[in-house]
Amino acid sequence: MQRRILKKKNLITLISGILIAIAFINKFTIGNTEIFHWALILASILGALPIAIQAYQSLRVKVVSIDVLVTIAVLGAFLIQNYEESAIVTFLFLFGAYLEQRTLNQTRSAIKELIEMAPESALKLMENGEFEEVDIDDVDEGDILLVKTGAKVPVDGTVISGEGYINEASITGESVPVEKKKGSTVYAGTILDNGTLRIVADRVGEDTTFGRIIELVEEAQDSKSEAERFIDRFAKYYTPAVLVIGLVVWLITRDLELAITILVLGCPGALVIGVPVSNVAGIGNGARNGVLLKGSEVINDFSKLDTIVFDKTGTLTMGNPSVAEKEYYGEDIYEALRYLASVESESDHPLAKAVLEEIGDIELLPVENTEVVKGGGIVANVDGHRIAVGNVKLMEREGVDLNENARADIDRFEKNGNSLVLTAVDGQLKILMGVRDQIRPGVKEDLQRLRKLGVKNLIMLSGDNQGTVDLVSRELGLTKAHGNMLPEDKSNYIKKLKEKGQIVAFVGDGVNDSPSIALADIGIAMGGGTDVAIETSDVVLMNSDFSRLPHALGLVKATARNMKQNIFIAIGVVVVLLYSLLFSDWMNMSIGMLVHEGSILAVILNGMRLLRYKLRK
Repeated sequence: MQRRILKKKNLITLISGILIAIAFINKFTIGNTEIFHWALILASILGALPIAIQAYQSLRVKVVSIDVLVTIAVLGAFLIQNYEESAIVTFLFLFGAYLEQRTLNQTRSAIKELIEMAPESALKLMENGEFEEVDIDDVDEGDILLVKTGAKVPVDGTVISGEGYINEASITGESVPVEKKKGSTVYAGTILDNGTLRIVADRVGEDTTFGRIIELVEEAQDSKSEAERFIDRFAKYYTPAVLVIGLVVWLITRDLELAITILVLGCPGALVIGVPVSNVAGIGNGARNGVLLKGSEVINDFSKLDTIVFDKTGTLTMGNPSVAEKEYYGEDIYEALRYLASVESESDHPLAKAVLEEIGDIELLPVENTEVVKGGGIVANVDGHRIAVGNVKLMEREGVDLNENARADIDRFEKNGNSLVLTAVDGQLKILMGVRDQIRPGVKEDLQRLRKLGVKNLIMLSGDNQGTVDLVSRELGLTKAHGNMLPEDKSNYIKKLKEKGQIVAFVGDGVNDSPSIALADIGIAMGGGTDVAIETSDVVLMNSDFSRLPHALGLVKATARNMKQNIFIAIGVVVVLLYSLLFSDWMNMSIGMLVHEGSILAVILNGMRLLRYKLRK
């Protein structure tokens, strides 16, 4: 019976509202006293049923809830035959709860949208060579899947054939389509805008990036911040205190109406709901914009951040060396590039990969008599020519003439932090390339945004040599930069910063960054990094998008402000209501309940503003 009544709570609210409307229409038209009273009595009894049931359920677990206060207040009003008050209070309480639930559901829309975006089926290659649609639970790692235009990618996988553009907004927050071709990584829940792809499943179900996002957001929304736990403890003692105050007032004044009005006005509803709604909305906004905040506890420390420590490679830089500068000497450069590509194609050195990527598609020639010179490079014969590819020492060994112009270029490249790749053909220098790890596009502007958001110290720690670290630091305008650091050196550095009283965040992406990420007040992992770094972090920037970091910091600061605003609104309304009750004549139980429910909606709507938060550029 109790369950049935609670399930029909919205219908009861509607009927109660209709009965109250009938009562007052009758009063101002026909004027029949019996219809007026009986309509209000029925509305009071009907409206009090679900409230009384909720009060009984809370008392069973030894909790004096808001429902208990309202139930006692309504019974008191009914006993003194103030049916107008009892009917209006029950209706406003139920209607307020209805509006509250509707608006709260909107704040939780982020997780609902994520779940709805999760793929439910996939086109799987069967033993007969045909693709058949199967349930997503029937897809295993290693299966070959077909993704057509407009379809959702069902798993995390690698493209084995086909080309197309994928909308990765569900993962990164960016709606600009990303080109995918053979060898590209694709993520579950993203949408193929055009083209056709065949992919091999690398991760399925809950192990996919999308599945982990849903899991993390659910965990984050269920967790409680320090502020929430404090308010829970406060409400635990505050609500019974209001009940005692109401009893004391009745014992002293013998004014039952005043006592029950105090019970209504003292309800801490807005206070209890204000902080959680801010947290849920903030976490929801982050999920929509490629930022995973792992729990509301993260928000408090993150909002007070004054120092951010960055790993260099893969965080501030791309993590993949590429050709940053190049110079050509003499004629027949196209042929020299063919010779260079032919030699480098036989090497798996990172510099060789960078050179080949720079040259692009070019006809390769047979390579003969290859000699690897330790600490120098490679010497080989290509198409009848002696080709030397390597550093300055190799050129000097081969007797290559490095004129004044070439020496000046070499000095300039080295000062810019490049690793050098020189190419000589038959003893003549033809090509000079400078390879270095490139700074991520837009990082400098993002760091400036972090400063504007109140971060005082931007520090870089790297295992790279100090010269390269200093170059990156000067270009980005960092506060400090330290090179030649092992993982334990980074951890010790974080400890020292914390001992000085600084609130520290560490941003990294590798296994070697995990100790520092775990040790920092706020650990921030690049989403394209290792699983260990992501698991030990408090915040994940999806798709390794560094530009999400200023948004994340701005969002948590806005969320922390929003919480304080809601607490101020909640306490302020209670103080004003009680003051008005004691020192004015216009305040009564119905008006108090109306304002009380209004305050609950006010804090919910204020929290919902966070769903639309965007960092101003």
